[in-house]
Amino acid sequence: MLLLGYMLLGAVAGLIAGIFGLGGGIIIVPALIFTFTYLNFPAEVLTHLAVGTSLSTILFTSLSAIYVHHRRLAINWSLAFNLSIGMLFGGLIGAYFAEFMSGVLLRRIFAFYSISVALQMWFSWLPKAILTPPKKLGCTLLGSAIGVFSGLFGIAGGSLVVPILTLYRTKITQAIAISAVTGFPIALSGTIGYIVMGWHNTALPDNSFGYVYWPAMLGIVLSSAIFAKFGAMLAYRLPSRKLQKMFSIVLLLVAIKLLV
Repeated sequence: MLLLGYMLLGAVAGLIAGIFGLGGGIIIVPALIFTFTYLNFPAEVLTHLAVGTSLSTILFTSLSAIYVHHRRLAINWSLAFNLSIGMLFGGLIGAYFAEFMSGVLLRRIFAFYSISVALQMWFSWLPKAILTPPKKLGCTLLGSAIGVFSGLFGIAGGSLVVPILTLYRTKITQAIAISAVTGFPIALSGTIGYIVMGWHNTALPDNSFGYVYWPAMLGIVLSSAIFAKFGAMLAYRLPSRKLQKMFSIVLLLVAIKLLV
């Protein structure tokens, strides 16, 4: 029964990843927090386990979305590569910082972050394209900053990458495609970081590999990669404005639940 639940979660997260370029972590993390609470996992490791597991699933979700965007020639590979270099380091740093936060604090920070994303999507807050694209070093530093927040929250960073790239005169469809690419290095370094940081934690439940809970990861991956590919195709066909408003309401409700 739990495996089916994880697969359903993976399907929803995959669709979100493909349509909005968000990576799915914005839904996976709170869903796993609720699930792990129901399973009576120790409170001191519960949130970290949800974040680490979320990052491990994004490894597979992002690859599926990248494939679809690449076939549509929507990816600026030079820009994506320069951002990814910084994100590899940023994801590790984010995982390192998370180890020194309590589960309650990390959960509340994630809730406020979810609220900010919900407001951004509801009001379509995108900065005006007023800046010239940064050079190689600037992209790497920018990617590092995004990677820190993404590694901390267990997300692929699309909610940060898309508006930032829009600021630098990148078309929205191309920004979403690039965010799918950059989700992979964030997930890779973040997953490694959470595995290392939780390696010797004796409070972790069985079937954990550091702060990655394998049953949940496998269940989510079984469906998320397929639905991420489907979501990426829908991104070019569906009325994204209406979808954004619907998703922002869901995010807001989830954030409120996390806070209370």
